Amino acid sequence: MNRINEIETRLAAIAKELEAPDANIDALEEEVRALNAERDQLKESAKKAEELRKMIAEGAGTTRESHNAEQDQGNEKEVRNSKAYIDAYAEYIKTGNDAEVRSLLTKNVAGGTIPVPEFLQEMIETAWERDGILSRVTRTNIRGNIKVPFELSADGAYVHVEGTSAPTEEALTFGLVSLIPETIKKWVSFSDEVNAMKGEEFLRYVYDELTYRITKKLADLCVDDIATANATSGSTAIGVPQVTMEPSVTTIPTAVANLSEDASNLVIIMNRLTEVEFTAAYAAGNFAVDPFAGITRVYTSHLPAYATATAGTGVYAIVGDLSGMRVNFPEGDDVVIKYDELTRKKEDIVEVLGRQYAAHGITKLGRFVNLIKPEAVTT
Repeated sequence: MNRINEIETRLAAIAKELEAPDANIDALEEEVRALNAERDQLKESAKKAEELRKMIAEGAGTTRESHNAEQDQGNEKEVRNSKAYIDAYAEYIKTGNDAEVRSLLTKNVAGGTIPVPEFLQEMIETAWERDGILSRVTRTNIRGNIKVPFELSADGAYVHVEGTSAPTEEALTFGLVSLIPETIKKWVSFSDEVNAMKGEEFLRYVYDELTYRITKKLADLCVDDIATANATSGSTAIGVPQVTMEPSVTTIPTAVANLSEDASNLVIIMNRLTEVEFTAAYAAGNFAVDPFAGITRVYTSHLPAYATATAGTGVYAIVGDLSGMRVNFPEGDDVVIKYDELTRKKEDIVEVLGRQYAAHGITKLGRFVNLIKPEAVTT
């Protein structure tokens, strides 16, 4: 019923959006059709559930045990926080044998997939929130490959004077961005001393390193999507305009001027050494103006410093709204751990592999601008 209420609210909002002169009618009508279909399905399910409840109330069926959903949720949370479950999960990671950890689950709550201990889930979420790039992107959990449409080109509106010929039909062209998942992996080697660790100590040691590395790699891939994009958009990819200027008090405002009016929550993505170049230009000119135009800086060593960027082509900074970047997790955002203590056992080395399945790409027009290092001036 909560979902039905959400659908009703969204349908009412769409009705108002359709009145706007610049409304994307095709997209909104498609969303209406999808919402109506989902609402009808939910109402049918609710109807069947109500019929079943009436049958049970009239005495149908056999009572086997009492059930309390809130209690079950509390039990599961309690189990995942227990020392016994944490120790069993650590052994499951080491051996691949899930018998003990699964028995703890099925003893208290319904079985199924094996959830990570709650503190590990918090570690993964914290790693995302601490990353300046991934904490700002759009995150989804949609299974399989997904295709995101965007408006590639469209005619402007016309003024129709009464009694004159009807205006020309709008020529609207859509592009389609495909987000195809890929596996991001990181493996590290530990000494046998790590293998001797138990429970939470072992899990924190292993997950902390692998989660950090995988998160950083995914953030770097998002930066690559922007920095390597063509300057213009095509039917299957969104372009990123380029501004070729050296660091100065007008560089960032110029980049911002090339963004869409829909771009908000702007950030500047750059190497920390590049920030020094902007500050030096500000100091050299004795300007009483912020060279960063009050925009938040996000630092990454994945972009080269301005001094080492390739003249004429090198992207040394990105200005934009990171909500225009989407990261999709078809199988959830957990980091999956594989443990191998046999391959290098003669060296007393344990190898641990972490993997995350994700797709990433730019899905909104006009959200990013690349700053390019200019060619050296010949005198």
